[in-house]
Amino acid sequence: MAISNDYGAFIEKSTISPRPSSSFPSLKDLTFAIKDIFDVEGRVTGFGNPDWLRTHSAATSTALVVSSLLEAGATSLGITIMDEMAYSINGENAHYGTPVNPVASERVPGGSFVNALFFHQAGTDTGGSVRVPASYCGIFGLRPSHGVVSTVGVTPMAQSFDTVGWFARDTATLKRVGCVLLQQPHLDATEPSQLIIADDCFKLCSVPRELLVLPLVQSVDKSFGGNTVINKVDLGAYIEEHVPSLKHFMTSETQREFCIPSLMALSSSMRMLQRFEFKMNHGEWVSLVKPEFGPGISERIEEAIRVSDEKIDLGRLVKTELLTALSTLLGDNGVLVIPTVPGPPPHLQADVVALESFRSRAFSLLSIAGVSGLCQVSIPLGLHENLPISVSLVAKHGSDGFLLGLVDSLSEFM
Repeated sequence: MAISNDYGAFIEKSTISPRPSSSFPSLKDLTFAIKDIFDVEGRVTGFGNPDWLRTHSAATSTALVVSSLLEAGATSLGITIMDEMAYSINGENAHYGTPVNPVASERVPGGSFVNALFFHQAGTDTGGSVRVPASYCGIFGLRPSHGVVSTVGVTPMAQSFDTVGWFARDTATLKRVGCVLLQQPHLDATEPSQLIIADDCFKLCSVPRELLVLPLVQSVDKSFGGNTVINKVDLGAYIEEHVPSLKHFMTSETQREFCIPSLMALSSSMRMLQRFEFKMNHGEWVSLVKPEFGPGISERIEEAIRVSDEKIDLGRLVKTELLTALSTLLGDNGVLVIPTVPGPPPHLQADVVALESFRSRAFSLLSIAGVSGLCQVSIPLGLHENLPISVSLVAKHGSDGFLLGLVDSLSEFM
């Protein structure tokens, strides 16, 4: 298949040939692109910033996840543009340009852009950089359970949240790649014990609820004969009750209109921990080099450099409590249904202040899997008013194979 750079996704085009040796399903017919956060032997990992590129040495080995894909027979086509320092979910880069969203050219592509011509792309998801671009570009995207896929050879942003995920235009490919990266030869579909619809979360979304929930429920009924239990939950109230440490992150800001207070507090705890870990990883480099950052990124990194360790232990306790609470809610093979993002992708170069409400609601949703470390898959549901929309399924930690098998089964009827 001919691959072009029409969408401006590449920062560097260079083919890395496959080196088949894997005992897992062959990926020899697949091509993929690599986010500029993964080490490739002999190349400087750019991390989305020219000053980082200038002040770092070439990698002496290739990231384990990239090697795994190559050993399974896939061919890499090159390195893609990413948000600077992985510190955004928009996909805009002031230095290298912004890739074009292939289904909505006047809108942002999301934090880890995938060119629609690729079968799949290796990306990372700390705060949402797989789930968000998957939703914005109308494709499937998996954020795996935290720690399940190796991050060896990946430049860290915030290790407590960093995951290696991937995109695909179809579920069969998403699952095949999953077999390799999850090291599971077979990912068979299993009926979920229950489908739990987080009704309050859909109130954060500008897309009508029925456009997101109804296709999913109908596909579950068709796939499993209408026997799946479907429940509803006020997720914000459940989390507030079962994650007591969140009270330390409740402020007047979390009580504002059009928000779910407990999820706002969850987002606040997540961003605080991310800032602290970013500072521990890169604060010294930022202070020494004084790099040039683009708008929005500069302000976030300044916040990270100033963050204190006052609430770090409380933030880590929130993570532990949330994992326990959601594991209890889901039980064995339960699936939580939430919007991936609060609506269609924002306009390119949108005013930062105007975007704040959208970002706030987005991180409320993204923090559910982000803080708990559970796996989440974003499912495209076509277009609404000519813009891509999606819904997400969240499953227990370590249930990545189950989730991929389920989505593959449901896709036949969606």
